[in-house]
Amino acid sequence: MNAAKLIVMYPTPADVAVFERRYAQEHVPMAVEKLAGKIRFDANLIASAPGREQAPYHRIAEVYFPSMKALEDCLSSPGGQETAAHAVEISSGGAPLFLIAEVETFIF
Repeated sequence: MNAAKLIVMYPTPADVAVFERRYAQEHVPMAVEKLAGKIRFDANLIASAPGREQAPYHRIAEVYFPSMKALEDCLSSPGGQETAAHAVEISSGGAPLFLIAEVETFIF
């Protein structure tokens, strides 16, 4: 059974400082506490998009789960719903894009 991950892509916020403060002080602690079953959480700050003046996303969060069922159970839980709603609330540059992926890892 493959691992799964939730990907949340945040557009460039209207006020980067406010978004970053809320992301660090509110959202990350909420995700750590309330996303049951997670096994890893990567919070990526996008540095650039080669060939573009500005990257279309400011942050991309990746939350890993041991299986698709564990991810789905998390998202349907009260903590998962609350955390997803908070992601939408703090995303002042437009609605974040939520994606679900199966993970296949190649280690070199």
